[in-house]
Amino acid sequence: MNKASKLPMIDGVSASVIYLEKFNNKEQPPASMFDFLCQKFPHIGADEWRRRFDDGLIFWENGVPCLFDEPYQYGRSIYYYRFLEHEIIVPFAHEIVFENQEFMVVDKPHFLTVTPSGNYVKQTLLTRLKQQSNNPDLSPIHRLDRETAGLILISKNPATRGLYQTLFKSQAIKKIYHAIAPIQQNLTLPLDLHLHLTRGEPFYTMTVADDTPNSHTHIRLIATQGDWAKYELHPTTGKLHQLRVHLNHLGLAIKNDPYYPCVRHKADGDFSQPLQLLAKSLCFIDPVTGEQMSFESKRQLAF
Repeated sequence: MNKASKLPMIDGVSASVIYLEKFNNKEQPPASMFDFLCQKFPHIGADEWRRRFDDGLIFWENGVPCLFDEPYQYGRSIYYYRFLEHEIIVPFAHEIVFENQEFMVVDKPHFLTVTPSGNYVKQTLLTRLKQQSNNPDLSPIHRLDRETAGLILISKNPATRGLYQTLFKSQAIKKIYHAIAPIQQNLTLPLDLHLHLTRGEPFYTMTVADDTPNSHTHIRLIATQGDWAKYELHPTTGKLHQLRVHLNHLGLAIKNDPYYPCVRHKADGDFSQPLQLLAKSLCFIDPVTGEQMSFESKRQLAF
């Protein structure tokens, strides 16, 4: 058991850890732990760090509360709980489709971030699941965008987590997505798309580069309605925004996509026009039991 797991969760939020490294002879270490945290996380205000110290949300590795004026002590670790004073409520529920001793399969709604980051801590799938299950060891096995709905595999047991991660690394898990995008009359489907994806501008987007392909998606048409079509997408690689970039490259930008073909920022509390992309199914052989596992989301996309 690692040291972080000895600290209890608070409302489903686990403690984050920072190892205190030694400064070289030319560097002056911070005068206090308060100064260190303010310097390390300049995007978090000094008042917020002082509040966390005052609220007893920062600890040494032995579980003893860390005081704001204590000196910096290299070689030790501190743990802190992150909360936001004002966090927007995401008014959509997840559903646990299946679970056993090793993992759970969860059907995630649109707009719900999987792991705490940025403006979301408690209003994330992982925090909700930890609070619901009282299991601090939960960890997502793969990535699912905040804007994307559908199935995600969550590890419950650190001892077997690597076995499930290997399923994705070795492409031994079959993932099927559905997407709503325009009809492209001159496009011959089904097709296999191989592209090289790299970081774009802004940095949180991806773009296509003229280089050796590092991503692959099989695409087929499954239904049409007016000017729109429903596509089935089978990716064998897992690059960031892969499906969104692949379809956009074909002139098939996914309905309500806020990033592709151009970035259109929405207010954090705007839950209208969800991205019409759904992680529809997961199929794999359980590496622990050898059993064939198959799951399908009950969610449907709107034309």
